Amino acid sequence: MNKEVRQLEPVNVWNKFADLNAVPRPSKKEERVIKFMLDFGTSLGLETFKDEVGNVIIRKPATAGMENRKMVTLQSHLDMVHQKNTDTVFDFDSQGIEMKIEGDWVKAKGTTLGADNGMGVAAIMALLESESVAHPVLEALFTIDEETGMTGAMGLKGGVLQGEILLNLDTEEDDEIDIGCAGGIDVTATRIYKEVAVPKNHLAYTITVKGLQGGHSGMDIHRGFGNANKIMNRLLYMACEDFKVGVSEINGGSLRNAIPRESFSVVVVDEKHKIHFEKAISDLVEIIKDELKYTESHLEIALEKSALPTLIMELDTQLKLIKAIYAAKNGVYAMSTAMDNLVETSNNIARVTVKNGLLEVMCLTRSSVNTAKLDLANSLKCAFELAKCEVSLSGDYPGWNPNPDSAILNVLEKKYKAVFGESANVVACHAGLECGILGKNYPNMDMISFGPTIKGAHSPDERVSIPSVQKFWNFLLEILKDIPKT
Repeated sequence: MNKEVRQLEPVNVWNKFADLNAVPRPSKKEERVIKFMLDFGTSLGLETFKDEVGNVIIRKPATAGMENRKMVTLQSHLDMVHQKNTDTVFDFDSQGIEMKIEGDWVKAKGTTLGADNGMGVAAIMALLESESVAHPVLEALFTIDEETGMTGAMGLKGGVLQGEILLNLDTEEDDEIDIGCAGGIDVTATRIYKEVAVPKNHLAYTITVKGLQGGHSGMDIHRGFGNANKIMNRLLYMACEDFKVGVSEINGGSLRNAIPRESFSVVVVDEKHKIHFEKAISDLVEIIKDELKYTESHLEIALEKSALPTLIMELDTQLKLIKAIYAAKNGVYAMSTAMDNLVETSNNIARVTVKNGLLEVMCLTRSSVNTAKLDLANSLKCAFELAKCEVSLSGDYPGWNPNPDSAILNVLEKKYKAVFGESANVVACHAGLECGILGKNYPNMDMISFGPTIKGAHSPDERVSIPSVQKFWNFLLEILKDIPKT
C-alpha cells in the first residue's frame, strides 16, 4: 500500500512522507532519521548541519525575485509516537511504517502513522527539493525528541537560526491558525514496596481493560475518552474495599503524551469470595461501560482466571497506591478564561506499573498558565507523597503566549480568506508546540503554526486526511509568495 500512497496528490509531499516513514524514528533514538535528513540536505547541495543536540538545519537560497523578502524558518520535528494494537506484531526500532488508504484517509496497519509530525517534515523536504516553487530564503529546522521531552527545542541555542519568521507545521486541523499552546511538566511517582507471600486458599485473576480510543493527551483530553489506568484503578479500589484482594502486578498505559488505551493487572482473592467477587466485578463493568457508552463503544473489560503468583504487594502500600491514583486528577482540570473553548489545565495519568517490588506512576500535566500548571503538579505530588512515594517534577517546558498582533498572522488570515473564501479559525491549542520553547532564545521571531487535518494522533487510529494535505500544501505555497520584504 505504500506504493499507492506515493501516487497521491501532491505527489512530491506524499513521496517524501513515504521516504521518511521508511526510517525508524522513535523519540530519543533518532540517529537514523538524523542521518537520513543530513544526507538529504547534502544531496541537494544545500547548507546542511547538525547542532550539538542533534537538530538538523538546512538552508536554501531564495528563488529569483524573492531575495528581498524576510528569511522564513520552516520547523517540524523528526520523532514520532510509537503505539500499536496488542495484536499487531511490529518492531518500531527496525521496521518502517506500513501505510494504507481508507477512503479519504491514510492510516497505518495497526500502529501510529507518524503524520504527527511527518507531514510537516515531508512538506519542508518537498520545498527544499523543488525547482519550481517561488520562495524567499528558507531555513529548515528539524528538531528531535519533541514527543518525550522537547529536548531538541530546549537544546537549540540562540544565534543558530537566522530566520525572522517561523512557520511551525505541527497542528492538526486544516482550518485553524494556531497562535498559542500549553506548556507541560512530567510528574513521576515511585516507591519500592515489600512483597508478601500469597495467602493460602486464594485464586488468581487477570483483569484486562482494552479497546479504548486513546489519543493525544493534549488535543483529545477534553473529549471524554476513557483512561485505562483510571478504569483499572476503579475496579481495584472496589475489589480491595469489598474483598481484600491482593495485587501482584499492574501494567497500564505507555507514553506520557498518549491517553492510555489498555491496562492489565493480576490479583488474588480468597476462594470463599469467588462468586461474589466475580459478580461485583461484572456489575461494575456494566456501570463503567454505560458511563462511557457514547465515547468508548469498543471498551472491553475482562476477568479471567490465571496462574497463582508467588508474591503480592504488602497490603498497606497497595491501599495507599490505589487511593492516591483515585485521588489524582485526570483529564480537564480548568478551562481557559482568556479564550473560549480552550482547555487551560489538564493531567494525563499515562503509565502505571507495579511489579517485583517497584511501583511507578507517570503523569503529564499541561497548562497555558505556568502557575496553574505548577499548582496542579504540586497537587499530584502531594497525593502521591501521602502514599509514601518519591515524586519528581521534570521536563518543564513553557507555553506559547498568543500574539494577536502578529504580522505573519495578518498575512495568513488574509491569504486563507483569499484562497479558500472563508475565514480561518485563529486558536490556541492545549498541545505542546515547540514555539514557546524556541521563543525563549529567539524572542523577536514572529511565529505561527498550521498543518493538515490529523485525527487520532498518538494512537493506532492515527490518520491524515488526503484532501487536507493538498489544501495544506497549497496554503503553504501561497503564504511563501507573500512573505513581507525585509
